[in-house]
Amino acid sequence: MFQVLYHPRKAGMSLTEQHRSPMGILFLVVLVDMIGFTIVIPFLTYFVQDLATAEGIMDVGSRDLWVGIVIATYSLAQFIFTPVLGSLSDRMGRRPILMFGLFSNTVFFTVFGLSGSLAMALVARFLAGAGNGNIAVARAYIGDISEPEMIARRMGMIGAAFGLGFMIGPFIGGILSDPANSIGAPFDGQLWIDHPYLLPCLFSSALSLASLALAVTRLPETLPPESRTPSDGSLFSGMGGMMTNIVKVMKFPTVSTLVSINFLFMMGFSMMHGTFILYTSMTPVDGGLGWSELDNGWIFAFIGLLGVIIQGGLIGPLTDRFSMPRLMIVGTLLCGVGIASIPYVRHDVSWLIFASSAGLAIGNGLFSPTQSSVLTFEAKSRGYELGMVMGAQEGFGALARIIGPLFAAYLWSLTVQGTGLWTYHTCFRVAGIIFVLAILLQLRLRLNGESVNKSRMV
Repeated sequence: MFQVLYHPRKAGMSLTEQHRSPMGILFLVVLVDMIGFTIVIPFLTYFVQDLATAEGIMDVGSRDLWVGIVIATYSLAQFIFTPVLGSLSDRMGRRPILMFGLFSNTVFFTVFGLSGSLAMALVARFLAGAGNGNIAVARAYIGDISEPEMIARRMGMIGAAFGLGFMIGPFIGGILSDPANSIGAPFDGQLWIDHPYLLPCLFSSALSLASLALAVTRLPETLPPESRTPSDGSLFSGMGGMMTNIVKVMKFPTVSTLVSINFLFMMGFSMMHGTFILYTSMTPVDGGLGWSELDNGWIFAFIGLLGVIIQGGLIGPLTDRFSMPRLMIVGTLLCGVGIASIPYVRHDVSWLIFASSAGLAIGNGLFSPTQSSVLTFEAKSRGYELGMVMGAQEGFGALARIIGPLFAAYLWSLTVQGTGLWTYHTCFRVAGIIFVLAILLQLRLRLNGESVNKSRMV
């Protein structure tokens, strides 16, 4: 698992001088990496649908189920291999693992764009997920260099990089999709006709390669050799350690509730990943919006923009004025309402989708950094090992990102052509119920007094 350390400032250097450069470079590395990752969002659903149809899967529900499977495959690989990468980062340092993830993205995004079958697409996504533990390592990097009072704001910076990447990536992905038809010459050759989503994947690979060059030349190591763990034992012991830590952490009062709240939030949020575009891409006759890859790119760019505003600019002032537990509840409520309302937007007033998207974007922007900070303060105030607690949360979060898309795709496949209560609305309603459960757990929270005080001061 990840060691979360803070290293005292070097002699002769102020804390600001020492850590300004690493945070700036880390922000750029995560930003470029996230742009590359989120480029696939507008077209992945269409791509998988095309591959499934080419293999003779004509039933709408069965075809769309593959969208959830491909999305969940990436998260499954991350769940299995993130603890391995965590163990490696504790042994080798954070920097080599960040670079390995960027190299993995460079290779396997291109492979994904060249996929001619569902099996090839699944393998490409699995291997990309297996090599990419960048966000988890970036959080450990922040833990290495940050004093307690800076954690929330610096976690917000990573969230802002994620949001900015989420804004730019889908827009670019929408523009570059199917260039033979959308752009024309010089992309009217047979290669681009046979592989309509290769261009955005190549662009993504190029961005990951640029980010890799940035990490190689500018990103310093934060875990000195004397703080690293010995290179003995199996690398996969990290997986066993994560499962052991999950069991241990779920016995801790309050902390276990916070981890469970995050699991429910992540599950409800990840249910939207595939089904959002499954809904918007449906024809208006069937109840959808009839949107293209570019249309979806615009809406995800809007979601990312709001994420940048909240996590990059407003989260600091908001946590100065309001307690973090209160912001968690507000964020959960907004996100739940936003996601549950998505399928009720009609084609003739499709602009209302921006209201639903604003709710889920603002809600996620409020919840994610505040929940992580409250968990940090609560674990420290009760004397629990922070690395173990955060590792357990990462494990549960990864499980949520596996279960959520699969569960949503399964519900969608059962109900997309249904009538009455069991229609394509169902998976969005169920996601809303999951957010309600998360709110009920938050209302029952009994935080340590010291934790509450810190959550008001940061």
